[in-house]
Amino acid sequence: MDAETAIDPRRERLAQWLEEVAPGSELPQSPLAADASFRRYFRVATPEGPRVAMDAPPEHEEVLPFWRVADLLRDAGLSAPAVVSGDPARGFLLLEDLGDETVSRALDSGADPEPLYARAVDTLVHLQRTAGQPDLPEYGRDRLLAECALLVDWFHPAVTGEPCPPVARSAWFEAWEAALDGIGDLPATIVLRDYHADNLMVLPERSGVAACGLLDFQDAVLGSPAYDLVSLLRDARRDVDPELAARMEARFLAGRPELDGEAFTRACRTLSAQRNTKILGIFTRLARRDGKPGYLDFLPRVRRLLAEELAAPELTPVATWFRDHLPLERATVEASA
Repeated sequence: MDAETAIDPRRERLAQWLEEVAPGSELPQSPLAADASFRRYFRVATPEGPRVAMDAPPEHEEVLPFWRVADLLRDAGLSAPAVVSGDPARGFLLLEDLGDETVSRALDSGADPEPLYARAVDTLVHLQRTAGQPDLPEYGRDRLLAECALLVDWFHPAVTGEPCPPVARSAWFEAWEAALDGIGDLPATIVLRDYHADNLMVLPERSGVAACGLLDFQDAVLGSPAYDLVSLLRDARRDVDPELAARMEARFLAGRPELDGEAFTRACRTLSAQRNTKILGIFTRLARRDGKPGYLDFLPRVRRLLAEELAAPELTPVATWFRDHLPLERATVEASA
């Protein structure tokens, strides 16, 4: 056993499993990528060509949700990676390799954003119109409220240096209960939850919506048709031109004319604000608890997006809470406590 595998027993077990399911495979020493979870990904050279191996420690992650949703997306005619082989008990999957060209990388290389975002919106419309209401966990008011706790549990203490006072914590949830009133007025649909430029692939050899590859969808739920659109257009990781975002929202509604446009716009504003409060908490937790301080670099953009959203009348209770308990313009988090 070499020094690398001696300190990485999961990689050694993955190599042994790959030899069982794809004899002759070559597993690199370093992961291709990791995400905000415990999952890691390795690009593997197999006799049949390149594949991607997912390592998801079973004590922390499950691979079956990814497998189920991947099959659902592929049945809808979309480009989720096919599962070549899997061992849920050990937390391993061998996947189709969709390449390296994310929408983010294409944009950073100077690609025209209009067709990339248009294809992403069309893919979302196609998914919602094709997949219907699959058997997935509900992403409704109760779960959205539970996610709001991330801000008072992590972001507020990191900014102020002390736990969120009980009175402020109670007022926080009261504000969100009021803001989320009516969020279920739109018909529920599949929600991938992390639908943004870093998780979308450019597949030029495919056509139509299949040219948009999909990643990081294992946490899919059944919720508002607005959620994934705001994840795409109000991106925590990169700026999206407001005029482009407005055109893309109009494009989405043109693809789903049965939706009430006014209710949809309200849902976009409310869910974008809810998502950004959640992200402030998650990114702070990743920095403080999990030793990933790079996520703090995104907080200024998230705060700016949230401040814009709080100007909406339906979010007045939440805006009032921030004014009284945690003014956003002064809410900064240092890399270490």
